[in-house]
Amino acid sequence: MLARHVEERLVILFRQSKVIGGLYRSLGQEGESVATAYALERTDAILPLIRNMGALMTMGVRPLEIFRQYMAKGTGNSRGRDLNIHIVHLPPAGANEPVIVGPISMLGDSISVAAGIAMGARMRAALPASRRAPGEDKKPPLVAMAWIGDGATSTGAFHEGMNFAAVQRIPLVVIAEDNKYAYSTPIARQMAIARIDERAAAYGIPHEMVDGNDMLAVYDVTKRMVVRARAGEGAALVGVDTMRMQGHAQHDDMRYVPKAVVDEWQQKDPLLRFRRVLVERRAATDKELDDVDRMTKAYAAGEADLAVNEPMPDPATVTRGVYAGDDFAVPRVELVKSPFAEDGSSA
Repeated sequence: MLARHVEERLVILFRQSKVIGGLYRSLGQEGESVATAYALERTDAILPLIRNMGALMTMGVRPLEIFRQYMAKGTGNSRGRDLNIHIVHLPPAGANEPVIVGPISMLGDSISVAAGIAMGARMRAALPASRRAPGEDKKPPLVAMAWIGDGATSTGAFHEGMNFAAVQRIPLVVIAEDNKYAYSTPIARQMAIARIDERAAAYGIPHEMVDGNDMLAVYDVTKRMVVRARAGEGAALVGVDTMRMQGHAQHDDMRYVPKAVVDEWQQKDPLLRFRRVLVERRAATDKELDDVDRMTKAYAAGEADLAVNEPMPDPATVTRGVYAGDDFAVPRVELVKSPFAEDGSSA
């Protein structure tokens, strides 16, 4: 719900010309981003795509940071030098915080970067205790998770990264999203295989396809793969059957998608489906979920209002962060244990 309301608020800001550049929505895909990230520990590494905002917030990124980025504020993670969720967080050694690397263009390259992060963590864990940072011994072995769209799985960089991760038995879990369209190209014109997870068969690693709009099913499959990777059994790939319910970006009117397809997937909305499950299993009441809906909407609006009033980058700092070594070269974000306090109010 929070991911959806943050994006809805971003649409308003976009129409007010307060968002710099493009706006990319994950409408209809929020469930798989959140459910996959929930399978991780807060000390793992994530490499989300532009539509995996829910994964960022699940790992603790405050919505304020996302609004700052989209509006290119000087207070943002990239100091106004990059946009949308191109967020990076490199925690100090030993800190109980996630490693976050924002979307990489071209997107297939993120698989190799994710593999490198996980391999580096494994090598560091093998060092003598005297050479490791305080607190590192208490953290579980790091697992890296990278999300990739169907179009990017057709790139050479994706195949090179996956093959490397497979051969080196790297603790990497890749979430391959069957979005139905890579921009305007249908998946049937991208690959001859029946399911996107079958990409992994070429590398000899486990793979499984799951209903990407069934949050519990996504979590179950992903958790198994994460546990396996953390135990040293190597890489895996999870294919998620989902659909982006808006165009590639706000400037894309999605006219290439048949109306019948859109109507079909609207009935599979992950939020509505999960809500029904919670009510049917008596885990929550309709009233409680309505309260959550109102709370997340108000929280998103409040965070947006804070960002709107923050300053744009100072032109005098335009040369900062170009070279390593100054204070602009330590990318970190404000993390929260939970977006909400234990009493349900905004934290």
